[in-house]
Amino acid sequence: MNLDDLVFHPWTVQGPREVPTLIGGSGSHVFDADGRRYLDFSSQLVFTNLGHQHPRIVAAIKEQADRLCTLAPGLASDVRGEAARLIVEVAPEHLGHVLFTTGGTEAIEHAVRMARLYTGRPKVLAAYRSYHGSTSTSIHLTGDPRRWASDTGAAGAVHFFGPFLYRSAFGSRTPEEECERALAHLGQVILLEGPSTIAGLVLESVIGSSGVIVPPPGYLRGVRELCDRHGIVYIADEVMVGFCRTGAWFGVDHDGVAPDLLAFAKGVNSGYVPLGGVLVSDAIYDMFTKRPYPAGMTYSGHPLACAAAVGAITAMHEEDTAAAAARLGADVLGPALRKLAENHESVGDVRGIGGLWSLELVRDRQTKEPLVPAGASPADNAPMVAVAKACLKRGLLPLVQGNRVNVAPPLNVTDTDAAAGLAILDEALSVADAYLS
Repeated sequence: MNLDDLVFHPWTVQGPREVPTLIGGSGSHVFDADGRRYLDFSSQLVFTNLGHQHPRIVAAIKEQADRLCTLAPGLASDVRGEAARLIVEVAPEHLGHVLFTTGGTEAIEHAVRMARLYTGRPKVLAAYRSYHGSTSTSIHLTGDPRRWASDTGAAGAVHFFGPFLYRSAFGSRTPEEECERALAHLGQVILLEGPSTIAGLVLESVIGSSGVIVPPPGYLRGVRELCDRHGIVYIADEVMVGFCRTGAWFGVDHDGVAPDLLAFAKGVNSGYVPLGGVLVSDAIYDMFTKRPYPAGMTYSGHPLACAAAVGAITAMHEEDTAAAAARLGADVLGPALRKLAENHESVGDVRGIGGLWSLELVRDRQTKEPLVPAGASPADNAPMVAVAKACLKRGLLPLVQGNRVNVAPPLNVTDTDAAAGLAILDEALSVADAYLS
């Protein structure tokens, strides 16, 4: 009996699967039951920022487990407070408090709830190319096809086009044009929806699983200005890109802006124990010094998860992970992926920053027709499945989403391992090229 068959798996058709059973890991590699090594070019779902079995994180969890494994959220905890201190210290200005959750989806849910309570308004704006989670509010805010099956159209979510020069909705030819036109479009959406009805705007600081789209310089500053002008709470979704993934502690740091609320998870402790949270601005925090916040979670600020965060953030400081990620993108991944694009007709675009990159695969570079359509059926998705299998066969764990192969290794991956992974990806892309003939 395959025990994996007893598990109900998210985001997939149920039934027997052709995936390796992984039982161990170290650094940028994981191992299956037969001892075969796989190079993790996905950081799982872009969360093992410090790789697998990092000794400082493992030691922190073990030490906390020996002292106190769990504690109700209403009681004071030394490790919970220390985790909050370390997070606040690296956060943008005026984000002085942390509501801990067990993951990113919960963080978005609570950030939206805070925005609505703070403003007394119902609507929330979100971009079309986005992913914010799979619970009720967060899936309605999600802008890509993962929303379709659950969208009731009744959650107060309003979508807009963010900047995306490769597939510009505005006919732009330069990053500057795209920035200007995307902000003008967003301003129009706000006016047409009615500023007095909009509680918040939730935006991934770098679009993650919906395309790895880096905003042009000035765009996030423009969003901040629009929110200030209309009294809208700016919620930065940093679940995927926070904690050094982009080469800075947070994605908003690249544009020098501070949101009102910032949702985080994943990289905060490399995913070793489930943890997320919301960084809360001083103004919103002050409102809840006069009234209780009407929500909570049994495992908010779980001691083992917070201990993992203390270990991870300490290691990020010691290893200068932000600088390492910036170098990884500028000197290793970016140049190599652009070279791959020159050699493979199926690659239509290369995008990324720091330790998060994407190859967008197309049938025709001129028309930009995707290799597989959005929301593709299993039959239509065959080319991307073939690419993923080609990677696995060669010992590479890929991150394939839609018509994209995303590249997101641990931020402390060695140059040698990165080169090995890129060589495997080079071979796998030949499989994609074969679908063009």
